[in-house]
Amino acid sequence: MSARFAALPVLVIGALAGASAPAHAAITVFDTQPAFAAASSAPGVDAYTGFPLTTATPSPINRAAGPYTYTGAVTTTTFFGAGTAADPWLSTNTATDTITFNNFGGGAAAVGGNFFGSNVSGVFASGNITLVASDSLGATATRTITGATVSSFLGFVSTGTITSLTVTTVQPASGFLWPTVDNFTLGLRA
Repeated sequence: MSARFAALPVLVIGALAGASAPAHAAITVFDTQPAFAAASSAPGVDAYTGFPLTTATPSPINRAAGPYTYTGAVTTTTFFGAGTAADPWLSTNTATDTITFNNFGGGAAAVGGNFFGSNVSGVFASGNITLVASDSLGATATRTITGATVSSFLGFVSTGTITSLTVTTVQPASGFLWPTVDNFTLGLRA
């Protein structure tokens, strides 16, 4: 049920005949919220307020983070809320599902949030979370957050627009870990 945080900068720069050309595609990864905020602008946040914690929610879901719309989908089953009524989180009904965010509206060039794991009861569980961001210029950036916590943050900012973000858990040697997301943030490049 849990998926949160991982950060790594990926930069692809092209050159022709020994002369530097402008960057063709670039996604920069930020592992702190202040650094992400400095590299992005006009943020919108989906804190999953009101997301049901006791029933499954069919996939896909259409949501908004401020002025930006997006779609979330899971690979095999449904979404299931985690956390508490005061602080709900988005998670999956199956631990091995991948959450895919896409169909971003509003020209979103930045995506971030808290990514972590949860257990079968929807309670935080420490573990490793892998995120992959893709953009309209063909760039991708992959990051794994080791030992993610509910405050783990990961953000991606593109020179194009973000086209997708996937969130998966690295399953532990024993037991299961659900991908979990909170404070899903979309914005523009600063």
